[in-house]
Amino acid sequence: MDVNLDPPFPSAPGFRAVDLLARPEFVGRFRPRVVSTTLALAWVAAGKRAAYVTDGGDLSGSVHFAAGIAVCRAAGCVVTGIDGAPLGEAGRGLVVAADDETHGLLMSMIKR
Repeated sequence: MDVNLDPPFPSAPGFRAVDLLARPEFVGRFRPRVVSTTLALAWVAAGKRAAYVTDGGDLSGSVHFAAGIAVCRAAGCVVTGIDGAPLGEAGRGLVVAADDETHGLLMSMIKR
């Protein structure tokens, strides 16, 4: 996978959002909001994380998940509910994996 490692904000050369986590004043105020679902899913899509797993109801229409799910699908990730079924009203939770092998391993762990 060809990953673009350019800074996320072209007007701020060298800026890296992850560096903010090393600043106590940032963590004290923003930590609960730092690891957003969309960010975590974007990391999977970019190949920086192997997978993302969460429980819950139908998350496919949630504004907190929709963009991340779309980015992961576009990147070729495997996206299902925690039961392995396609996302939808009857499903629950979310499993997004970088590839079939990782998804299969996660599903075997979830089913135990």
